[in-house]
Amino acid sequence: MSAKSTSLTLIQGDITEQAVDAVVNAANSSLLGGGGVDGAIHRRGGPEILNECRSLRAAQYGRGLPTGRAVATTAGRLPARWVIHTVGPVHSDSEDRTALLASCYTQSLQVAAGLGARTVAFPAISTGVYRWPVEDAARTAVATVRAAVAASPDAFDEIRFVVFDDRAREAYEAALAAS
Repeated sequence: MSAKSTSLTLIQGDITEQAVDAVVNAANSSLLGGGGVDGAIHRRGGPEILNECRSLRAAQYGRGLPTGRAVATTAGRLPARWVIHTVGPVHSDSEDRTALLASCYTQSLQVAAGLGARTVAFPAISTGVYRWPVEDAARTAVATVRAAVAASPDAFDEIRFVVFDDRAREAYEAALAAS
């Protein structure tokens, strides 16, 4: 019997409304909320997320979560079971930080697999205030997720890319269409 393949899907919408096992948060290193996706997840998820983030800061991440790493908390009031917080890199014209961006996806999927999450929703990490060009971010995200799925084909049922606007949707459509 052949294994069911992981579905890679694209949705234009609100990541805080995704009914999945794990929602990935494009967090800042403080883990204490911020703007963009991070702020939306903390606002909609409620104080339970912030309380667990504070505990993580006190116990393990006193200096904050390093860029490219990932850690999980409850999803609070979100329609998901967990939030996986990952810190994307700030884009630089003078230094290639692509490996750090890829690590956000790889580490998040490792955390998700460890939790037993079968469905995972990702935002367009680092494309907001961290200024990563969305076309490049989409190529990196899709290539990294495809490689992770190829390495562990039975780990997930669905990995969803959730984007906010038309430009990001078009960039992810192009990345998903490319082989």
